[in-house]
Amino acid sequence: MWRAFISSSPGLVSAFSLSRSQMQNQRAGRVVRLMSATVSSATDKNIIPRVKAADASGPSDGPVTVKGWVRTVRKQKTLAFVEVNDGSNLAGIQCVASFDAIDEESKKELEKISTGCSVVVEGPLVESQGGKQAVEVAATKLKVVGSCPGDTYPLAKKRHSLEYLRTIAHLRPRTNTIAAVARVRSHLAGAIHAFFQKSGFVYVQTPLITASDCEGAGELFRVTTLDLDNVSKLPLEKSEDGKSTTDKVDYKEDFFGKPAYLTVSGQLGGETYASALGDIYTFGPTFRAENSQTTRHLAEFHMVEPEMAFADLDEAMANAENMLKYVVGHVLENCKDDLTFFSKFYDKQLFARLEKLVEKPFARVAYRDAIGFLQEEIAKDPSKWQFPEVEFGTDLATEHERWLAETKFESAVFVYNYPKKIKAFYMRDNDEDGGETVNAMDLLVPGVGELVGGSQREERLDVLLDKMKESDLNPDDYWWYLDLRRFGSVPHSGYGLGFERLVTYICGIENIREAIAYPRFP
Repeated sequence: MWRAFISSSPGLVSAFSLSRSQMQNQRAGRVVRLMSATVSSATDKNIIPRVKAADASGPSDGPVTVKGWVRTVRKQKTLAFVEVNDGSNLAGIQCVASFDAIDEESKKELEKISTGCSVVVEGPLVESQGGKQAVEVAATKLKVVGSCPGDTYPLAKKRHSLEYLRTIAHLRPRTNTIAAVARVRSHLAGAIHAFFQKSGFVYVQTPLITASDCEGAGELFRVTTLDLDNVSKLPLEKSEDGKSTTDKVDYKEDFFGKPAYLTVSGQLGGETYASALGDIYTFGPTFRAENSQTTRHLAEFHMVEPEMAFADLDEAMANAENMLKYVVGHVLENCKDDLTFFSKFYDKQLFARLEKLVEKPFARVAYRDAIGFLQEEIAKDPSKWQFPEVEFGTDLATEHERWLAETKFESAVFVYNYPKKIKAFYMRDNDEDGGETVNAMDLLVPGVGELVGGSQREERLDVLLDKMKESDLNPDDYWWYLDLRRFGSVPHSGYGLGFERLVTYICGIENIREAIAYPRFP
């Protein structure tokens, strides 16, 4: 179903025009060519080709090498069963060592094997005698590369809580959940780049260190080389008469000669390149010093932020919808085993939810109308709501967002034309209502709430200057941003997608701290 959608998008036909069997055959062909090239180039050196567990789909013509970490080991009188996981898939691969087939050195190594140790196993791939896997390694050689003492290894063979795994973040990628998240995350990142590249967007890397507060909320991490451990020696600003000092730090003595921060968004920098290249996107880390302990927030996260010149809000919403359908469709096609795992242990309705997002057009509703729907629903029983007070100007809470997506529209829904007072300074004022609202939108999805936020940017210099004054922002700090309005200004739009929030949505996991390798939070 989702291929039909993709094929209607210009420039995207070639990405998914192959059938699933053709794609699998191509992948298998690449694996065979890689193995053949490895064998032919290394024949004289007697190097045995390495096979990843994910590529071990059928018997091999000769010996292969499997390298990974032991998940389980079972020893019998004449056989040993060693489950090795190399991170390429969920299942790993079973290696069967017959004591009659392995040499004495391998038998000694077998005595050292324990859960968590790293191993190299050699032997041909053969049809499995069990029903859990298609093939297994008939081991002829086995070597322990790194031992793992079972009495101190934190990941014993049992199911650990996600909270506990966060305390051993350096080891948690060895668990099924975090490894599956990492693989899905990798596919998502690749699909995002593929969508924008095939749509003619230019990838721009905006700076991480900035003097700008894009959102105007003041939730910034400061960057400084001043010696904060020695407060008495911090340089202080002088008074107006220059005869004494104030209690304010003089950042002219700092590295950049002025205050600097970690960026909360690449948008403002992205706009500069959109004003020259047309369509661009950024995809990188952003930071927010928000003291939040919720399951939806991180202090360090990644944002996908396209900017489109000569585009209005409707075009931004259309692009966001196309992008999400594309990347979710890609994951459904390429990460079925990992999604099946998430469906079994975290979200029973995962496949139905993701397929519905790909197949069903996104709804659209004006903010005023959304408030009316919420007021009508809340009036039925206000006690069911944590935040029952809703009126024009209310910043929607997660419960409001989820009700709109899950109950009212039963689909992903764009809420647009938000009140000016709850949105950022750079969003374009709506002409039709006297500037009471701005051309802004949020995309709400079932199970999560807000996933995307965007707007048409204010391209009128005089209006933007007034808005900056209202937000108590110094125009001198944004002189370069204002120049974009002075020299060849055009209507332009963009949006931001929180990448980790997308990962949690697609994997069906509740806490965003599982969606990133090393979660940073207060």
